[in-house]
Amino acid sequence: MLLKSADDKSKRLNLLEDLQLSPLLDFDQKEWLRKELWSFKQGIQGERDSAHYLDSYFKDGENHIVLHDLRFEADGEVAQIDHLILNRGGIVYLLETKNYGGNLIINDQGEFTVHYEGGRQFGIPSPIEQSLRHERVLIKLFERLEIEGRTQKLPEFHHVVMLHPRAIIERPPAKTFDTSNVIKADQFPTWHKRFVDQLGVGSVFKFALNLRNLDTLKEQGKKLLRQHRPANILALPEFMSPQKPVPAKVPTAVITPGTKIFNHRIAPAQPETTRTQATDFVRNSSTVAARPWVCSPCSKGISLGIQKYCLDNPKRFEGLAFCMEHQNLFPPA
Repeated sequence: MLLKSADDKSKRLNLLEDLQLSPLLDFDQKEWLRKELWSFKQGIQGERDSAHYLDSYFKDGENHIVLHDLRFEADGEVAQIDHLILNRGGIVYLLETKNYGGNLIINDQGEFTVHYEGGRQFGIPSPIEQSLRHERVLIKLFERLEIEGRTQKLPEFHHVVMLHPRAIIERPPAKTFDTSNVIKADQFPTWHKRFVDQLGVGSVFKFALNLRNLDTLKEQGKKLLRQHRPANILALPEFMSPQKPVPAKVPTAVITPGTKIFNHRIAPAQPETTRTQATDFVRNSSTVAARPWVCSPCSKGISLGIQKYCLDNPKRFEGLAFCMEHQNLFPPA
């Protein structure tokens, strides 16, 4: 029976995709965003695929309660659980979904490595150890919520790691390191049947003594569900804050001929005939009014009247145009 589906993560997905369009991100921020978006999409797809197989398998069952996408907090510890299955006989399955996008290699020491195309390999944290840490948080919650069986205080926890059905898994010998609980998502029904068949007489007897009805199991599931603490899906690391552009500074030093200002150089004094022609052109041309004129140092737009004033005083302004502020840098002749 399904009690909880995965939380909606579309807002975070939209946030990450929109951030890609920001012109304020530096190279490191763009790299983090690219990896985070890829990992986030992979995780969503993997959890969705696994939930599909689990829901199909347990949809008509009356012995299990299924909860997807849970986040618990206890004494400063956090457990982000992909899939949690409660059994009427006091058994709890913790399932981790992993969608690495490459082939998984597990060595004799239980170390996990992902191999990608092109020969790239990356070591990754053990999802089995991750699930065991989640168990420790759940034990605290079970004790506080008084969720217990008839013959034992705590349920039996069993851990499963589920990968994409097309994943390739390279395993060590079973005697060296047992990886029977690392399976492909579509293999869970087969794994569960084999798990039940392998239960010994003692486990079956304990199972029967702890058997609860479905309504009791649902109440236990609802107790846990009330402890669900979703993370802030819009939260970003501190270093992802956009960098504000630094405004350009306008030089305040006295400008002299030959000084370079914003790639402009003060022109030397022009011959009298040239200055007169330029002045006459500004005065007589009907197209000058539509032409944009700017201050040479700061590129601020200036009016036709100001540019005419500058050109009418070529000895003072060396044949260039300046806004009112920068005209003060040139003392009157």
